[in-house]
Amino acid sequence: MLAACRPRTFAARLDSRTDFTPLARYLLRAYLAGLPSGDRYAEVAELLLGELFANAVQHSDAPADRLIEVRFAVVGDRLRIEVHDAGSGRPSVRSAVPDDEHGRGLFLVNELAERWGCCPRSGGIGKFVWALVAPALPVVTV
Repeated sequence: MLAACRPRTFAARLDSRTDFTPLARYLLRAYLAGLPSGDRYAEVAELLLGELFANAVQHSDAPADRLIEVRFAVVGDRLRIEVHDAGSGRPSVRSAVPDDEHGRGLFLVNELAERWGCCPRSGGIGKFVWALVAPALPVVTV
């Protein structure tokens, strides 16, 4: 008898441009489509990945030709999202005033992720920001 097969960690390197954010979200959707209950992560995971990828593009002090790596994996029953970049800056949640057009991305990550953090990359160049996403409870209709 074959054991249930679960997709392994997925990783892709993308150009460090904001117009690659939709591609990152598409890759996440494709990864989740291969999971038995992947749709339970999709809504929150896509939003968080979009914010983390956009932050890596906009706030990294890495050279423009450096790629951004996205990784997805299910750990236990949590989806782990990672966004790697070659920049040295560390993300921090800030308070945005109502008129600010930017500055709410990490606030959303902080509110919607079960946990999140930032770690240095192995090799000493850059960092990765990670977030854990809990599965949404199934909707019960009566």
